[in-house]
Parts: sequence; structure tokens; C-alpha cells
Amino acid sequence: MTSFRVGALAIALALSVGGASAQVTTPAPAPVAGAKPVTIERITVHAPSIEGNLEGESPDRAVLVVLPPSYRSSPTRRYPVVYALHGYSIGAEQWIGEIHVPQTVEGAFAKGTREMIVVLPDSKTVHNGSFYSSSVTVGDFETFIARDLVAYVDGHYRTIADRRSRGLAGHSMGGYGTARIGMKHPETFGALYMMSPCCLSTRALGTPDAANEAALRSLRSPADSAKLSWGLRAQLATAAAWSPNPKAPPLFLDLPIKDGVPQSDVLARWSANAPLAMLDQYAGNLRRYAAIGIDVGDRDGLKDDAAKLHTGLDRYGIANSFEIYPGDHTSGVAGRVQDRMLPFFSRALVFGR
Repeated sequence: MTSFRVGALAIALALSVGGASAQVTTPAPAPVAGAKPVTIERITVHAPSIEGNLEGESPDRAVLVVLPPSYRSSPTRRYPVVYALHGYSIGAEQWIGEIHVPQTVEGAFAKGTREMIVVLPDSKTVHNGSFYSSSVTVGDFETFIARDLVAYVDGHYRTIADRRSRGLAGHSMGGYGTARIGMKHPETFGALYMMSPCCLSTRALGTPDAANEAALRSLRSPADSAKLSWGLRAQLATAAAWSPNPKAPPLFLDLPIKDGVPQSDVLARWSANAPLAMLDQYAGNLRRYAAIGIDVGDRDGLKDDAAKLHTGLDRYGIANSFEIYPGDHTSGVAGRVQDRMLPFFSRALVFGR
């Protein structure tokens, strides 16, 4: 897909994710001697916020919970929690493969990161991603993360149920989700870490492509998108999240192009979901965070927008760390989780005794 590009999709297609490949092979950091094993629990969390969506997404979501080495042996101890959001076109199982869990979590703890619980929810949808947004079409995944999931984890695990002891992190689409949810829900989380966040801005519409528009409008159900290319599915996922339309079956969304003509009203709705545009509204909320971190590879097409977010936070005097490291969109993600993201929360969150 080269000419039918709008905003977030143009950014998404710039990612170095191997085109249509959903699973990316990433290098793992070297094993850390003496690392103690964590426990991974695979659970299902019911999300009332996703019930009744028009796309038919299940409100029963797969979730991976990584319990630290001392969790079983210290039955009275309570732990901070980090919620880690995956990117577009993968689910939680692929996500832990890309960031090499459990090895990276075990390695971080062995290198001095304080023990915490790590929660990895699955937000993959029929079009390959929810964008962690609030939509009648795809479901309110924003509220699923900020309310339903947190309530479940606090109710079933020994957490420190306080916003100051909850972190939110994510990569790519998950980085977007971290920015979006973080801006809107400071009552839930106390620190944020965005890894190569996508979709921070929208960009001008390219030359309309009638063939691509026809392919999208020919679908007779959301499930039909499975036969489309990675890029066209990303287009539908973005539209389902940001321009839902309950009066437009069978997909219940508005596309940013109609009969070859850009639709300014739809593009405006997309722009309203871009964190760089949202920043002015939510600067006060962002001041409440103990720490905000952003990182991105120097060969990542998302680098410039990540830098703009950093500059915007600086403009408002909101403390944040920003690092450009050697790498592309995915090459450094596992090492960053072990050596940057988890240690960041070890410093930023409030731990029990």
C-alpha cells in the first residue's frame, strides 16, 4: 500500500516490521547469571467495557501475568504492577516472544530491578489491533485497560492498589496506548514509559487510490478483512477505533476517503485522537505522574514524532526522559525492556516494605 495513506496509517506503515509479517524476530539480551525464575499465569479477564461492540470482539480477554520470584515464598508481600501493552498485528503471546519474557524480566530483577508484577493484556482484534481506544465499533479498550483490567488484577493478586504503585508501558501501538490512556487516566497510573510510540500525529492524505478504497468497501463483514494486506487491515483498525459509525454496517466505520475524495470530517476525528494534539488538553493530568519516559531507535520512522512529544512535555515544564538509541523499530525492544523500562519503574513506583 503506497498511495492510500492517512495520518496514523502512514506512520504505522513506516514501521520496520517486515510488511505483512505479524511476528518479528528480535535479539535477546545476554542471559544474566543467577537470575531466579518468574511465574507466568495465563488468565482470562472479562471486560464489561468491551461488551456489545459492533465488531463482535470478545469481552473475555487473554491476559498474561508475570509474578516475581518471591511471590510464592513471601505470601504477605504486596507488589507494584506494570501494565505492558503490545503493538499492532500481534497479541500477548507474540508480544512476550518479541520482548523475550520471561528471560528479560528475570534478567532485570537479577540486575537489581526491584520485584514487581508485570501484566500483559491481549488487545488484538479482527482488524489486528484496538489502538487502545474507546469506540462503539471495536469496544472501549481504553476503559478495559484503565478500569476493568486493573480492578481484576487488584482483586486477584497481592498488589499495592494505589496509582503511585502502577506503571503503564507499551511499544508501538502500545506506546500510543500508553500516551492516550496516560493522558486521560492519571487517577489510575503513577508513571508512564513509551517505547517507539506510533500514531502520535496525523499527516496529510496522499494521492487517493481507488483500487484500495474499492477493496475496503467490498467487505461484507469485519471478518472479511483477514484476506486483505497488512496495510489495509491497519487502515480498518484505525477507522474502527477513531471514526466509528453505528449507522454504517457491515463494518460500522467511516473511511477517510469516499469516491476517491478525502473526507475532512473523518480526518478531523482522527486528528482528535492524536496525542500530540491532545497534549494541550491533558497537560495538567500529565503533571501528576512521578515519571514519564520515552525512547525510540535512531533508525525508526517514528523518531521525529517521539521527539515532538518530548519537546511538547518540556514546553509545559513536565519532567520526562527521552532517549534515542541505536536501532530500528524492533531491534532493541527486548533489551530496552530489561535494561531501561523495568528499571525505570523500579525507580518511579512506590514499593511496599
